[in-house]
Amino acid sequence: MKIIAAIDLMQGKVVRLTRGDPNLKVVYSSEPLMVAELWEREGADMLHIVDLDSTLAISNNKDIIKKICTRVSIPVQVAGGLRDTNIIKEMLEYSNSVVIGTLAYNDKDLFAKLLNIYGNDRIVVAVDHVNGKVMVHGWKNAAGMSVLDAVKHFRSIGAKRFLLTSIDRDGTMQGVDTDTLKDVLTISGIEVIASGGVASINDILALKELGVYGVILGKALYENRISIGDVKRVLKK
Repeated sequence: MKIIAAIDLMQGKVVRLTRGDPNLKVVYSSEPLMVAELWEREGADMLHIVDLDSTLAISNNKDIIKKICTRVSIPVQVAGGLRDTNIIKEMLEYSNSVVIGTLAYNDKDLFAKLLNIYGNDRIVVAVDHVNGKVMVHGWKNAAGMSVLDAVKHFRSIGAKRFLLTSIDRDGTMQGVDTDTLKDVLTISGIEVIASGGVASINDILALKELGVYGVILGKALYENRISIGDVKRVLKK
């Protein structure tokens, strides 16, 4: 199971939101490059960088993301506001993979073309969900699809890696949504990254038991409720 450290960027700072609400923001660092290097030193398998400004269509943190990608040696996955082919192409020049949400649901034909161009190792489908329904546009609008229908559809056109984020649990440290993950993992041939609600080693053990491809550590990591080293040790047992 891949241990993926989250770095959420807003106005050049490392922040965490609760349930994606910009009004519920905590700033953890004004030095995102140092944070990236810290998580790399601590043993993260990958970084998950979210450009919240781009997600909210306010501005972007492209320059910082590029610097992080060139500074660290571990894979970097970029998410947030990747809604046109130009920015996707640009981010893939630096990062290992990108997470696409809104574009995938709004223009399924274009998304299929992107899969063909870049391959399903580099294109990750965002499945941000609440009450079993997929949300897009910064979690503001319903995509008109259930979680299971979304995964089945994108799997049918060649996608294999899915980032499932429980919106209700994101940034809350209330535990992971194992029920939704169990349902999705009945679909064969996919890799699932779990995000939202991780609070303790018990959550890691539950995810390991389910067989997810990776887990994103966010607020629990920044609040010192969990450490990458401890997670690694548990997973080796």
